[in-house]
Amino acid sequence: MKSVMLSVALLIAAFGYSQSDKFSQAMEKNLALMDSAKTDGEYKAAADGFERIGDAEKTQWLPYYYAGLSLSIDGWKKDSKVDKDENSTSIKTFCDKAAAINDNSEIYALRNMALTQQMLVDPQSRWQTYGKEAGAALQKGMQLDPQNPRLYYLQGASLFNTPEQFGGGKAKAKPVLEKAIQLFDSAAPKPLNPRWGKNLTADMLAQCN
Repeated sequence: MKSVMLSVALLIAAFGYSQSDKFSQAMEKNLALMDSAKTDGEYKAAADGFERIGDAEKTQWLPYYYAGLSLSIDGWKKDSKVDKDENSTSIKTFCDKAAAINDNSEIYALRNMALTQQMLVDPQSRWQTYGKEAGAALQKGMQLDPQNPRLYYLQGASLFNTPEQFGGGKAKAKPVLEKAIQLFDSAAPKPLNPRWGKNLTADMLAQCN
């Protein structure tokens, strides 16, 4: 009997490993597609791939996160032709799906970027709605994980791009970006988890000197 139970346990463990290994391989393949993407269509294809992985796995938040990140990167490109409102709505939908599995600070960083993208379509008329929602997402993310460097990068970027007369400017952004760099240097992300942001932070910090 013990021999039978041991065999069953080994089969279950082997199946679990196989499923986990298959997930990792699919994610790594799609991450490579996202990293090499240059056009709107390529970013959309990467997002679609991540969505398929998420729909198949059902208990993994990272595929939906990266689906949203793919669209976010595309929306911020200078030559992007995507509709910013439609794009951001799709990103927030992926955030909702990811948060339903594991509500964490990385998802709020992504929400912040989507809301900021919508706000910048017409800053004067949209600040009261999307601008405030973006700020609230950032603060919620910091409550969940005050050691997340991407949140400080986004906060620093917001200050950097806000005129001094409205409470922003390079002098205000610099210490926040410096904190982000410190947190990036001390971070030890798990495999497949978000790692982006350090180079962006360093480039912006260099402009503050």
